[in-house]
Formats: sequence, structure tokens, C-alpha cells
Amino acid sequence: MSIQTSARTVDAPLTTAAAVRLEAVVKKYGTGPSAVTALRGIDLTLTRGSFTAIMGPSGSGKSTLLHTAAGLDSPTSGSVWIGDTDISRMRAGRLAVFRRKHVGFVFQAYNLLPALTVEENVTLPLLLAGTKAEKSWLDSLIRAVGLQELRQRRPAELSGGQQQRVAIARALITRPDAVFADEPTGALDSRTGRQVLELMVQMTRDLNQTVVMVTHDPAVAAHAERVIFLADGAFVGYQDGATTQQIADRMATLGEK
Repeated sequence: MSIQTSARTVDAPLTTAAAVRLEAVVKKYGTGPSAVTALRGIDLTLTRGSFTAIMGPSGSGKSTLLHTAAGLDSPTSGSVWIGDTDISRMRAGRLAVFRRKHVGFVFQAYNLLPALTVEENVTLPLLLAGTKAEKSWLDSLIRAVGLQELRQRRPAELSGGQQQRVAIARALITRPDAVFADEPTGALDSRTGRQVLELMVQMTRDLNQTVVMVTHDPAVAAHAERVIFLADGAFVGYQDGATTQQIADRMATLGEK
């Protein structure tokens, strides 16, 4: 992975192909003197099979970074690549179709459709794309997230952790280039949240899945291989294999207790 801080570039060996790449990404909201710059020339490369957490004080740009990298928002300048595709200049309709196949999303609110079963919620991206699920892949995926006995239940019949597992399976069903997670454990108790995070670690190890996660919780971030820190829309450093306390100490220097 290579990241650009406000003062320097920090490089790490690139052992596999890039799943996500941002080049000189700037994101501004508004125009003129009142414009707000949320991202300031971000350079970032995430390799396949990596698990990266993004942290920073409130207003640091971490959610903007996640949304821009995932194609939910467009950069003001610079480019965003998912796999070998530059999504920065895609028209909205084409981008939506691309995201459906190549990008997975896991959010704090599970965003499941209450009238659909577990299996139907998992396969929804394929239904929207007009394709059918490969049975062996669907079966193995539902088994991997521990929902094989719950396939025909509806969201109201599931616990919060089970609903988040459905959301994770749905994010994986298209075998995307990357899965983006925004506070994925924010609505869960600590034990259930830990189980969900362990599942995400398993995704990177067993499926070679790239995961990018925004969180404000050092204990959550400690499950990632690398934690990247933002402040004022720019990278200010990173830690590999850090403990909860090490991450919390770093966050304290950025002004977030």
C-alpha cells in the first residue's frame, strides 16, 4: 500500500494487484469563499485481500473518503480506480451498474428489505442486475456467515448481528473488487460486534476480499491489518498491526479523546 500524507509519501510493498486506487483526489463542497475542502490531494492504493481501517477526528474527511473511493460520491479532481476501471468520470447510470457488480457495501444500518427472506436479501444485487446466483457460491457464502439455518427467515426475525451477517453476505455475493464498511458494528453490542469483525477478517483471509472500513472505535480498528489516520482531509500517518491502546493513543494526538 502507498499513502500520501500532508508532508510525505509512505510506501509499503505492493505484493498483489490493486483493488482500489485514488490518485490526487480532492473533494470540495460548495464554491467560492464558502467552499469546504473535505479531501486534499489523497493518494491511496489498497491491494487485494487487505483489511484497512480509516480513522480520524470528526470532520477529518473519513466518511467522504469512503464514499468517494466506493463511487458513492465523485471527486472534484483526481481519479478513483476500482480494479482496472477509472470510475471518476463515469455517468451516474453507468456508475450505478458498475458498483452493483464490483463494489460491496456494509453500513451501520443494515438496509435489508423487510419483506424479503435472508436468501432473497443476499441475492438482491444479482436480481437487480438480471442474473441468478450460482447455487454453490450462494450456499457456501450463507454457510460462511453462519446463516444456513435461517435462509427463509425475514429481517424482523433476526438479531442485529444476524442482520449484519446478511448485509455482509449481500456485499460479497457479486465477488466485488472491494467491500466498503461504514461503522459496521456501530449498532451492535461488543460481543456481536467482535463476531462480525472476525467474519470480516475471515473474508480477507479465505476469500482474498479487500475490505475498507471507517470507524471511530480503536477496538474495532485493531482488527484491521493497517489503520490509516486522517486530519483536515489529509493523511497524517498509519499503523500496522496496532493494538487498541496504540490506536487510541494516536487518536488522542489528533484531538479525539
